[in-house]
Amino acid sequence: MRRLFLDTPPRKPPSSTHVVLLSSLWLAVFGNFALWHSLMQLSDLSGWRSWVFGAALALIIASVLTVVLSLLAWRWSLKLAISGLLLCAGFATHFMWRYAIVVDTPMLVNMLHTDSREALEQLSPPLVLTVAGITAWPLWWLWRQAWQPLPWNQQILRNLELCLVAMLVTLASTFAVFPDLASVMRNHPELRYKINPLNTLYALLDLTVIPPEQRSGTLLPLGEDAHRVARADSTAARPPLLVLVLGETARSNNFSLNGYPRLTNPLLSRENVVSFRQVTACGTSTAESLPCMLSPLGREAFNSRQHESENLLDVLQRSGYAVLWMDNQSGCKGLCDRIPHVNTSALKLAGECEGGECRDTVMLARIDAELAKLPPEQRARGVVVVMHQMGSHGPAYHKRTPQAFKTFQPECQENALSPCDRQQLINAYDNTLVFTDYFLSRLIGWLKAQEKNNATAMLYVSDHGESLGENNLYLHGLPFRMAPEVQKQVAMISWLSPSFERWSGVSTACLTQQRDRPLSHDNLFHSVLGVMSVQTREYLAERDIFVACRAR
Repeated sequence: MRRLFLDTPPRKPPSSTHVVLLSSLWLAVFGNFALWHSLMQLSDLSGWRSWVFGAALALIIASVLTVVLSLLAWRWSLKLAISGLLLCAGFATHFMWRYAIVVDTPMLVNMLHTDSREALEQLSPPLVLTVAGITAWPLWWLWRQAWQPLPWNQQILRNLELCLVAMLVTLASTFAVFPDLASVMRNHPELRYKINPLNTLYALLDLTVIPPEQRSGTLLPLGEDAHRVARADSTAARPPLLVLVLGETARSNNFSLNGYPRLTNPLLSRENVVSFRQVTACGTSTAESLPCMLSPLGREAFNSRQHESENLLDVLQRSGYAVLWMDNQSGCKGLCDRIPHVNTSALKLAGECEGGECRDTVMLARIDAELAKLPPEQRARGVVVVMHQMGSHGPAYHKRTPQAFKTFQPECQENALSPCDRQQLINAYDNTLVFTDYFLSRLIGWLKAQEKNNATAMLYVSDHGESLGENNLYLHGLPFRMAPEVQKQVAMISWLSPSFERWSGVSTACLTQQRDRPLSHDNLFHSVLGVMSVQTREYLAERDIFVACRAR
């Protein structure tokens, strides 16, 4: 049948080149709102130079994305690849915009270790709106496009041509603004982790295929010569019992024990504790810090290691102690795989658990039963219990505390922090520390009750700190070299019973004189071995925070 001249002519399907170019431009421009916002705040560029630089940077990002997509421009892969990049850009934009975080390898590791409960806490109307705003229209357009079929040899040539042209455009654009580009990226290195979605792509490659970061899959033994040194004190008949509490997101600045004007430690202040005031974390996230703090290597050596190895818990168990890991969070990151362990976060104990989450005090409700499961011959030599807290895990700080511990009001009740003013946010965070104070004081009470059978002690140390709106930064996870001090400075508190002081030879009065000494997670491995009287060639006395007081 003959067509009328007013009829719309049949539309020719766009080529893969057009799909790649339009998608790359959309991602470069609309997927980088957080980057453009950060650039606008810089004093390095102003006037027309800032506009030229911004346009050139957008062209560089689009060209690099074109290079990536040109390699995937096949009928079975292109739409899936573009859809994945759009979704990455949408989610990353929300978190970078709302919390001023960046997307790098440690942050990607954190995301991969996030369990379903933590992920649900992140869901909020702003997240849905941001992701939909960036992805809805291009995804609708993309999946309506018909594929223009080409013979495979022609498709290869087209993809190679597109890749070559995009590389030339990248080089030309970079050369045109290179002085400004080099200056901005050198002075503000965090910006390179805001380039969406190339930041996610790089982090993924860094985790999987980039050779310098690949490590041997063989787990190396540690402290094979470890053994306990007998104590000469008469109280040695009572074996030691140490509880090592690994705190979550507890920044040192907000502990009243360290001079914070608000009373966030009302109960611990009545105990004979020592709060070390200058302690630096291994990293700014749990996934970074937790394995590092139980390693003998220290932060710098740990980050450059070529092999995975056993950790402090393996050495303690090898020396003859009974070791138990109790977890009230998302897991031990493989650290407890070779020792007895229990996860309390999914229990449904009345008064301890609600809304799919258990308070940290649930570990105290279970500790006697779990200790009874350990081999009696090992318990007779001594016990080390590790408690991994939920602590002050954000951004839903208000969920971490029962009503009776909401001391500071009004508190932020949102999962998304932006609707709350900063004081409400600080109130919610400080309330989590009030509850941690209660948890630790109850733990000390339990340890006192064990003194008839054991020489008891507690050592508490947090994994990393937290940003609460300082310089418009929130949460944690910034690269260590650019992270603010509040993300790196952590709380560390010791409590030693009189019997443990006699057994170990360490004086609390002496430790009090050491509380302002600069320390770090690098000290933890060696300090625990030292205070538990474990001898091994892995032990370094110079990193033992207790050794000076033991010598005295």
